[in-house]
Amino acid sequence: MRKFIAISVAAGALALAGCQSEEADQVEDTAEAQAEQLDEAADASSGEVEDALEEQADVVEEQGEEAANAIDDDGEIAPSESGVGDTQQ
Repeated sequence: MRKFIAISVAAGALALAGCQSEEADQVEDTAEAQAEQLDEAADASSGEVEDALEEQADVVEEQGEEAANAIDDDGEIAPSESGVGDTQQ
């Protein structure tokens, strides 16, 4: 079952990868790398520092996704422009 889920996720990621431009992919990859570094720092921390780093990682990753979506925007309103999202108030 785990293999099936992993394969399904990988196939979905590959399908979505074809939908973005190279520039959008690069923006999203950079944000994901930064978020991963923050997650690693959070793992090495504890308490409030850990929580703050994890929250910051989520924000960085979401902003990267929104920036990538805005790059490939086909006339639709990107989440960053609508003020809607997990970390947006």
